[in-house]
Amino acid sequence: MSHTITGLAVGAVLAVVSLAFGFWGLLLTALFMAIGAVLGRSAEGKLDLRGVLDALSGKRSST
Repeated sequence: MSHTITGLAVGAVLAVVSLAFGFWGLLLTALFMAIGAVLGRSAEGKLDLRGVLDALSGKRSST
């Protein structure tokens, strides 16, 4: 699936949720979508969660 189609799908989902559930429903849906994206990237092996957690906790820097 191309990035354009993925972006269109995400935008459509967020628009429908925004209309149906309001602002807080939109934020909750966006949060769950972000968590799903991070877990999906991790499952594919394209994201090292331990490295991300180390960087967030200050044990490692990006430079």
